[in-house]
Amino acid sequence: MVVLKHFFPMKFKQFIFAGTFAFLILSCTNTSENDLIEQLDPAVVITYTEHIKPIYDTNCLNCHSNPPINGAGMPLSTLSELQNSIENTDHIDRISRQSGESGFMPLGGARLPQTSIDLIKQWQSEGFVE
Repeated sequence: MVVLKHFFPMKFKQFIFAGTFAFLILSCTNTSENDLIEQLDPAVVITYTEHIKPIYDTNCLNCHSNPPINGAGMPLSTLSELQNSIENTDHIDRISRQSGESGFMPLGGARLPQTSIDLIKQWQSEGFVE
């Protein structure tokens, strides 16, 4: 009988631990990607002035000003300059590269957040709305 008193509490603790662990593991899922990227209302039209210009003002105009400095190949300070770069160069590819890859932009800076890159791509696909 003394053996049962010591045995039962240990088994009970293990049962509670195993049940709690199983509950925690089974309640975790990765099926939702909604919390991984910023969601915009699909009815919102991405515009240069409201959405795109602030990204470039903050991250690119240090070198891509008019005139360009620090070895930048072209200015990106106006809508037409940016549109020209996106349409006629590997602009999207270069801002989409990982830091450290050859040709990565912004040179010497941190990679743009994926949400910003996605906005730029959406803006392009919607026809470069001003």
